[in-house]
Amino acid sequence: MMIIRSPRAPLYLPGTAFIALLFLTPAALAQQQQPGQDQSQQAQQPLPQQPAANAPASAQSKPEEQNREQKIQTQVEKTGTSNDRLFYALPNFLTIENAGQIPPLTAGGKFKVVARGSFDYVEFAWYAALSGISQAENSESGYGQGAEGYLKRYGTAFADGTIENFMTSAVLPSLLHTDPRYYQMGQGGFWHRAGYAVSRIFVTRTDSGGGQFNYSEIIGSALSAGVSTYSYHPESDRTFRNSLSVWGSQVVYDTLTFILKEFWPDIRRHISKK
Repeated sequence: MMIIRSPRAPLYLPGTAFIALLFLTPAALAQQQQPGQDQSQQAQQPLPQQPAANAPASAQSKPEEQNREQKIQTQVEKTGTSNDRLFYALPNFLTIENAGQIPPLTAGGKFKVVARGSFDYVEFAWYAALSGISQAENSESGYGQGAEGYLKRYGTAFADGTIENFMTSAVLPSLLHTDPRYYQMGQGGFWHRAGYAVSRIFVTRTDSGGGQFNYSEIIGSALSAGVSTYSYHPESDRTFRNSLSVWGSQVVYDTLTFILKEFWPDIRRHISKK
């Protein structure tokens, strides 16, 4: 799994994103053409011409969006990863749209893309915000308050998210020869696609293209929760119960993130049209 996160972040953050999906996605899906109809029209139409400088914004948005999607697809076909960003900010480098012939990820490639996302500039601002919320709620009170308490929360939040990213998307996928990328379904109704996204928590692809239980996600998130809880968090929080709670929270985060990854291309096209 590859997305900005912290196991001890408030669950209402991804919950808010999911609620937004419920409102945005039906509108985005309603504006789409039927898949067969859309493909036949694309096959018959010539490549879009560059709009004139004085053309209306609505006339320019379609070529711009097509150009953006073409760049994403070219990057995927060349490297097997993406340069896309959720809501144009959050790293979305392991999501594959319109999957065709794409290169497999080597062990080195898995570590490289996870490092690129884990240390992306947005990560630093994200963990700063999460640490501020954590300090305001005085979670893990052993850290105290003030600048020292905030810096401790910031460091542990960053470490928690980075360890989880590497465990679930690089270390275990390399050992188990599984593919950490999310392959978007892209067609069908909202609940059908949402169900598919949720199922990816438990089912993943192997490097050879087969399917298997997603040990990397379930075991990887459990290992990262245990490592972080028992190594550098306050002693008062080093309990088995707390470790289980972090594990469960992380799986919920990743489930909601998969749903967001599934529908983001539809939302992106909807925003572009607007």
